Amino acid sequence: MKHLVVSIKSAEEVLTDFKGAYRKAKSGRLDGPHYEISFDNRREFDLFVRNIHILSKILIFKPKSIYELAKIAKMDTSNLNKIILFFEKIGAITLKEQKVSGRSVRTPIVEYQTIEFDLAA
Repeated sequence: MKHLVVSIKSAEEVLTDFKGAYRKAKSGRLDGPHYEISFDNRREFDLFVRNIHILSKILIFKPKSIYELAKIAKMDTSNLNKIILFFEKIGAITLKEQKVSGRSVRTPIVEYQTIEFDLAA
């Protein structure tokens, strides 16, 4: 499983990190894959932190659909769907679409085993 780093950085800091990673990759000195989500505003970071329990429930219970996850989390399906779409947009989860009994079902998948917060400013 992968290790995810979550941070708050300005666009300039992200660009600087990218340049450094590009230089390492070009010279062949990369340590391995690095998965990071960097937020440039506090609102989205807070939304991620407030709903991190959803990621935990996906990892533990491995629900087959968003509806099943809503029952596990005791949340309204439409509210949960908004959170799931946010997590998918930022890359915290993937949605696997499949047909079950003629219906299209989206299965949320968390590919990260650990999440680390880098709050250095």
